[in-house]
Amino acid sequence: MESTGIFWRPVYNVLEASCTITLGNAAHIKNIKGKKTDVKDAEWIAQLHRCDLIRGSFIPPQEIRQLRDLTRYRKKLKGYESAERNRILKTLEDANIKISTFISDVFGVSGRLMLDALIHGETIEPAHIADLAKGSMRSKIPDLIKALNGRVTKHHRSMIKRSLAHLNHLEQSIADLENDMIPYFEPYQEQLANLDTIPGVALKTAQVIVAEIGVDMSIFPTEAHLSSWAGLSPGNNESAGKKKVHTS
Repeated sequence: MESTGIFWRPVYNVLEASCTITLGNAAHIKNIKGKKTDVKDAEWIAQLHRCDLIRGSFIPPQEIRQLRDLTRYRKKLKGYESAERNRILKTLEDANIKISTFISDVFGVSGRLMLDALIHGETIEPAHIADLAKGSMRSKIPDLIKALNGRVTKHHRSMIKRSLAHLNHLEQSIADLENDMIPYFEPYQEQLANLDTIPGVALKTAQVIVAEIGVDMSIFPTEAHLSSWAGLSPGNNESAGKKKVHTS
């Protein structure tokens, strides 16, 4: 089969337990000379496979594929979360409010309290700010008063309210997902602990590494093959000071 999108997965799921399946890279097959049309495509791939001309793609075991689904879904949710936060900041700027200048985390405890005050149409007074600002934020009360008294309309409050509700839902979904992921990663605690010792690699990054490459390194002949498969060793084709890029 060719590894086109996810169309190979249903067939693989059915035959995985009873057959040795070769998942061919479409780009590699295309580079092999021969007739290749939509009608004769399957026949042509079968002939190439009989001649041992197709290299099988890396397919991790089912347990690792499940980890991939979880970590990739978390990445999607985190992307939606960031987009929603940026949408709220954009709406605030449209209302002449830029509290991000004075608050490093607009969605922290103090920032959330201030956003709630804005969407409920409360008048921002010095005493009110003193109640909302927590910790180090209290030293910035004069600046926060100026930053929060913008041109907030009913439309702005409605937009921020919707975005905050969606953001809260996304944050809860991410928390629930990460809680569900715990038993899936339980068998790989040793590998996660080893990866966590790498500078710059924390637990979540370690989980992604395990989910993407698995724990069986015997499938990669050398560490160079692994880094190449992961896209961490790009080719460097340079001649006479000019870099050449292959598009094939």
